[in-house]
Amino acid sequence: MWFYGMLALMVLIVHLAWIIWVIAGCWFARSGWLARLHVISLAYSIFIEASGWYCPLTYVEQWAQLRAGKSAYTGDFLVHYLEKLIYPAVPYPLVVVTAISICVLNLSVHFRRWRHSVSNRRSNSVAASA
Repeated sequence: MWFYGMLALMVLIVHLAWIIWVIAGCWFARSGWLARLHVISLAYSIFIEASGWYCPLTYVEQWAQLRAGKSAYTGDFLVHYLEKLIYPAVPYPLVVVTAISICVLNLSVHFRRWRHSVSNRRSNSVAASA
């Protein structure tokens, strides 16, 4: 039983790390493969929130909690942990809209960086050919 309790805790930590990555990844992933990975993470997160599905980590955590003899929460990870901590009594649709808005804001940061790098490459190629 203790194994499943530890597994549930480890999944919780991974889940929190994922949320931090999604929220703040654009400051760590400025270009290259890490930026592409962050954009994919954002797209996945938007899909999960907009579709009403749960992240697979939620199911793993709930399963491990049940195996550990604890009562597993029902519903979405964000609503269960973060809403109670940060936004008590906030309607679920508002949590979803906020999560999607944060993802879109991150995507806009990546888009502006990409557009800036493309314009720099164009200006450098024009200057090199002159």
